[in-house]
Amino acid sequence: MDKIIILAMILAFGVALPKCDSAELRFKEDFLSRLVAWVPEILKQQDPETGRFGTGVWIVNDQEVMFPLAVAWSYKSPQNPYYRDSRVLDAIVKAGDALIADMKPDGRWEFRKKDGSTWGDIYMPWTYAAWIKTYSLIRQSISEKQRKRWDEALIHGFSGISENSLKRVHNIPTNHAMALYIAGQVFQRPQWCDQAKSFMARVVAEQDPAGFWSENHGPVIGYGYVYTDALGIYYAVSHDESVLPAIEKAVRFYSMFTYPDGSSVETVDERNPYHAGVRFPNTAFTLTPEGRRHVLRQIQRVNSHGGKISPDFCANYLLYGEEGVVEEQPDENDFVFRLDDGKALIQRKGPWFICLSAYHCPINQSRWIQDRQNFLSIFHERCGLVLGGGNTKLQPLWSTFTVGNVSLLKHTPGDENPTFVPADGLFHVPSSVGIGKTDPPKLALVYGPEKCSLEVQIKDSNTVNIRLTATHKSGMPVAAHLTFIPHVGKPVSTQNMAEITLGEDEINISAEEAGGWIAHGGWTVSLPPGSSVLWPVLPHNPYRKDGHATVQEGRIVVSIPFSSKENEHVVTIKVLP
Repeated sequence: MDKIIILAMILAFGVALPKCDSAELRFKEDFLSRLVAWVPEILKQQDPETGRFGTGVWIVNDQEVMFPLAVAWSYKSPQNPYYRDSRVLDAIVKAGDALIADMKPDGRWEFRKKDGSTWGDIYMPWTYAAWIKTYSLIRQSISEKQRKRWDEALIHGFSGISENSLKRVHNIPTNHAMALYIAGQVFQRPQWCDQAKSFMARVVAEQDPAGFWSENHGPVIGYGYVYTDALGIYYAVSHDESVLPAIEKAVRFYSMFTYPDGSSVETVDERNPYHAGVRFPNTAFTLTPEGRRHVLRQIQRVNSHGGKISPDFCANYLLYGEEGVVEEQPDENDFVFRLDDGKALIQRKGPWFICLSAYHCPINQSRWIQDRQNFLSIFHERCGLVLGGGNTKLQPLWSTFTVGNVSLLKHTPGDENPTFVPADGLFHVPSSVGIGKTDPPKLALVYGPEKCSLEVQIKDSNTVNIRLTATHKSGMPVAAHLTFIPHVGKPVSTQNMAEITLGEDEINISAEEAGGWIAHGGWTVSLPPGSSVLWPVLPHNPYRKDGHATVQEGRIVVSIPFSSKENEHVVTIKVLP
């Protein structure tokens, strides 16, 4: 990265960046100071009697902070007051003992969540990884009695992982394979290292040429970082260079699918909707010059918002990250990027960032695989993500278009095992989607008997037009749905009505009642005749057993009907000065 650009970042945001002399990223001194600052916060969370960390309902994941403590304890530096600190080591041992006390006879734990729900027994991948990474640092420094207790528990657990958990390529087994390799090193079991290496070769083989992994059809974005994290740490401990090309491709893909504020692009993600905030890159990104450039940008974004980097990231970077050359490439604000398969497009122009997705597939009955239903996102540097938000299930109003009766698919409160496929009479996912090679970019979609299209045109630095068309041959209701990102607690304004504070109360107003437009979150949107504004339009949250969602997870939806006489609408989004 050009030194002038780095200087501009410092002047603009008034924050210190990791040292970058002659286009080199140096983060270890910075991350050590961050980790040292975390240690007192972590220690005060531990119950000295039980060894358990955290607050509220205890879950085994609470114990994963043992790893940052272990790095702080083992990292020799004049700037590290916790090096070989006996209190820290004692806290680490108690943390592992708490895991042993809660472990089932087969080495698994009950999968508990902070809401008190239980999801069966599991070799919790993140916990086992944190535990074995911790043990690799402290094993020779604890008593023989403690070492025997931990050896037995960890060998038992990783034996179960070796026998049962590396059947298919998926984010959890990939994390298990990384941890199993470290366990093979710690316990001198080369067969575990060989097994992990073979599995990582399968992970590499299943990577899409574009650089992502899929767990059904098309990319996972959020969980893609699990694959890269596991591969990055695996490389650091194994030096298996066969995984480096996959890491390089993944770094390029996931860096590209990042909004200008550092959050991940959700539009192509088959598993997770949009989550605000900087998606911090893992240590795999430190293995390439392009990745280190992304790391530098993300650190700058964290600092500019007064955020923190988690102790786990700090610890991993200190132990497994690589400092080095940063790719010298200026930030581009005017480009169009297409995946080679033509299934996704990113347009960056001035403050605008637009993503179109053409990934589509039949509805999957798994709660974890979302309906590919929402194909457009629009981001502006002043407002953040304006429109989009990704996919869900049991909510047709999140679909870019629908044909049929949207009431045929909905979430029944309390239903833990819903049927995710609608009854006959509704098409809310398309059977065909294509991105045309046009300027402006255009999506063509087929829903049952009807053909629809969507075109996005950037008019200027503050204005975007969305042109929507649909046939109306079947006699079934046809509608477009634009999903806007809410700012709960902020006002919603219209031409004709009193200002409304966005909250728990429902909103259902017509374009005519509103006066032809609404404003919220720093933008205004025009409302075509006959359209309506709905809030809160809630998703199905697969991470809660009954699928319920809060208003913070909802969307403001502008629903726009078509008819045989009205087969085209143009919606204008303006960002306020």
